Amino acid sequence: MSSSHHLVFPPQSYSGESLTTSEVLTQLNSPNRDVAVGNDLLMFLAIQALQRQVPPRLKAFDDFTTEFQREICNYFGSYQQTCILINQLLITVENLNIITQYCQQSSLGKKLPNALYIHRSALTELNIVLRIYEQLSRFYLPSFKPFTLIKFHTNQSLISYLFYPDFDQDPHPALTASFQVNVKTGQVNIMDYSNSDNPPILHRKETFVTANYPNYQTFKQLTKTEERLGLLEIPKLSSLQEFVHPETRLYRTIGTRKGWQQHLHKHGVEIYDHRVMKLSEITNDLTEFNSENALHFSPKIERHRAAIPRKNLSRPVRLALEAEVFQEHSTFFDYGCGYGGDIQRLAEQGYTGSGWDPYYFPQTPQIESDIVNLGYVINVIECQNERREALIQAWNLAQKVLIVAAQVLVDAQEKGIMVYGDGVITSRNTFQKYYQQEELKVYIDQALTVDAIPLDLGVYIVFRDESEAEKFRASRFRSRLTSPRIRLNLKRFEDYQELLQPLIEFISDHGRLPVETELPEAEQIQQEFGTIKRAFQIILQVTNPEEWDVIAHKRRQDLLVYIALSRFSRRPKLFQLSEAMKNDIKGLFGSYRKSCDLADLMLYTLGDPKIIANHCQNSEVGQKRANSLWIHICALEKLSPLLRLYEGCASQTLGRPEGANLIKFHIKTPKISYLFSADFDLETHPTLSNCMQIDLRDLHVSYQTYDGPNPPILHRKHTLVTPEYPHHQQLVKLSDQEEKWGLFDNFGLIQTRLGWLKCLEDHCAQIRGYRVYWRTDADPYRVKLLRSARRNRNKL
Repeated sequence: MSSSHHLVFPPQSYSGESLTTSEVLTQLNSPNRDVAVGNDLLMFLAIQALQRQVPPRLKAFDDFTTEFQREICNYFGSYQQTCILINQLLITVENLNIITQYCQQSSLGKKLPNALYIHRSALTELNIVLRIYEQLSRFYLPSFKPFTLIKFHTNQSLISYLFYPDFDQDPHPALTASFQVNVKTGQVNIMDYSNSDNPPILHRKETFVTANYPNYQTFKQLTKTEERLGLLEIPKLSSLQEFVHPETRLYRTIGTRKGWQQHLHKHGVEIYDHRVMKLSEITNDLTEFNSENALHFSPKIERHRAAIPRKNLSRPVRLALEAEVFQEHSTFFDYGCGYGGDIQRLAEQGYTGSGWDPYYFPQTPQIESDIVNLGYVINVIECQNERREALIQAWNLAQKVLIVAAQVLVDAQEKGIMVYGDGVITSRNTFQKYYQQEELKVYIDQALTVDAIPLDLGVYIVFRDESEAEKFRASRFRSRLTSPRIRLNLKRFEDYQELLQPLIEFISDHGRLPVETELPEAEQIQQEFGTIKRAFQIILQVTNPEEWDVIAHKRRQDLLVYIALSRFSRRPKLFQLSEAMKNDIKGLFGSYRKSCDLADLMLYTLGDPKIIANHCQNSEVGQKRANSLWIHICALEKLSPLLRLYEGCASQTLGRPEGANLIKFHIKTPKISYLFSADFDLETHPTLSNCMQIDLRDLHVSYQTYDGPNPPILHRKHTLVTPEYPHHQQLVKLSDQEEKWGLFDNFGLIQTRLGWLKCLEDHCAQIRGYRVYWRTDADPYRVKLLRSARRNRNKL
């Protein structure tokens, strides 16, 4: 596309008659002319000229309707004079200095040194030059991209479209997305803040809109109150920062959600429904700060406001479903059900359930059920005795399983909220008790005299039947195995294959032969073959016996990991195990005592960092780095039992976080990191979005978010997964090709997205699908040099 805009008429058509910018704009200020209507007419006609066709499509005056012709003549005298005005405007918007001038002179919008911000509702009130300039960038804006504010950059030819979905409702709305358009080149840069826990936020909302905007006075009153309290004053910074512009300094302190929350915390206030509220650490009420006679305040807890309307299942119930805690005919009771969303959605899946809530459903009877959910209830009760009573009452109703979920505090400083008692008061005027993960487990265990099992951070389940609890724990460390392939044709096997198939599946699942009544088809098999062992001999004749040995070995490893980890809680007695597990242990180890001794030996080995390092460095799966081993979650069961136990020390105690698809084994320090990559299955070089690190020495949990434009990026993706992963061979070939191109030569510089893009640019390379190609716009001489260097490299 051309970088200049086509004119409606060739320049010579008004040669010697061109108007200055001020003259163009004053054409509409003559008597009897409606400026707003004239501006709209100019905008409509100017948009026709902004299509940038070559040659431009010109409309003859006769092509317009009679009414439209009359309007043109009424406002501008003639069609040619109108086109002259439009041409001059199109020339004007090419001049950034003039754009800057109109931004600075605008009576609308929020003005900063290098920008003008305005709400989309006020666009039509802007100067015609800025309106046409904005329309230029609108052509490049991706279709159906919502936006709330428009940012005119005055130091560059850029316009940003900013999306604040909660602009009207939130006193300080958060930025969800930004679409920045280069008006000269048409390039669009997109920034997504939807998953950020610390997005930019807005202040002084009234400055973005016009005085007739709904809630304008509400916005203005909030700003006035905040100013009176000094909330918008610029904090004192170091001498080196004094040269930073005040607005920039203010943004760095309160321009993000966390910074603003911490700022409010320091001032002892909260903002609720566009009102500033002052909190007191002493008393028990919450009052609007604007009250002149209110010198001391205390929070009044409104527990029912903690209930959240949801469109999907709540996290604890969804996790329980995914963990197969629910059986086909399980009954469900939601203790503290809020709006009752979980009950409704479980009913849609065929589960019978009901719920009780002290505010929304106080008349519903509390009935015993197979599964009881106490989801985010104990953390909203400010009274410790009531909190404990709610937990015990929910447990009394649970016939098989109790689900307990509560808010978990990973880093209190990031919350920017005020501590109240042993919890906090939120901006919704509700109480929240934030637990440490291990603290929550201890609280449940002591109150109910149980051993709670973590599903994820802040979510635990408790089984009524101890054998079911042990069965569930063991299942968390159970490898996925498949039956050996039938390799030979044997008539005796083919005649009885249907009868023998249940036996094949049982041995594949347990790694041993069934005993007594474990296999429903056992009696029929014995009638045909005499014994189960003889039947298995037929199976061995058509399969590879070594594959059955591998299955038995993997099941032993699974059990050893489970038994070793049980040492951290209360290792069950033999009678507390299910019959199936007892038979597994006897069939694979000979005795429970022997299995415990082997598990304890492995656990003892875990304390030697050198042995951990050796297992990481010699692992058959995973990406080996200097001080760590990285694997995809699908490769976890392929690790050695010791490394599985190493990871189990974290997941057994804290739960494996939902959404984490990569695991990092630290070698020098006893730590496990769970990494989140939302695009792992979609990209050949996926990026990381979050990281949760667990220090196994004290179970301290730290959380890091990579929400900027330059997140960490992964390479050699095939080394993280197993050969069964989709497109594994194509990923191997891609990594080999990247190696030959020299893209991995400076690995330290390509650890982030921008570093990787710079590397590709330096090598004139681009990746399409699973191959590396030369960039079509690369300098030929540069490509020639790189080809030569690559040939020399491959000769070495």
